[in-house]
Amino acid sequence: MKYRRHPNGKGYVAVGAEVDASAFIDPTSYVEEGARVGPNARIGSGSWVEQSAAVGAGVVVGAHVHIGAAAIIGRGSKIGSHSRIGAKAVVIDGAHVDNDATIAPGEVVRRSAGGDYAKAA
Repeated sequence: MKYRRHPNGKGYVAVGAEVDASAFIDPTSYVEEGARVGPNARIGSGSWVEQSAAVGAGVVVGAHVHIGAAAIIGRGSKIGSHSRIGAKAVVIDGAHVDNDATIAPGEVVRRSAGGDYAKAA
């Protein structure tokens, strides 16, 4: 796999990934082929965005987060450090996922009243 350094943050972006110029990719993070990262998103240190995942506009991804293949992280969401988002999971726009959380493959997450993540009904 060939990677290029993203101009904003110098993170590794695979050929075939789409990363908006305003997004920040930490120099120790990877965005894989087919993944998309929207405007003003921020990918923290040591994080990994797998193939075909989508990270929406204004998303903040903490340090050492793994976003699985084809997962969708909605606009304005926040993913806490050391969290794992399973393949094909969906985090709804504006949702917050706590530090050290594990979201199962295919799970849908929405904002709960307390700001913690909650499974969609």
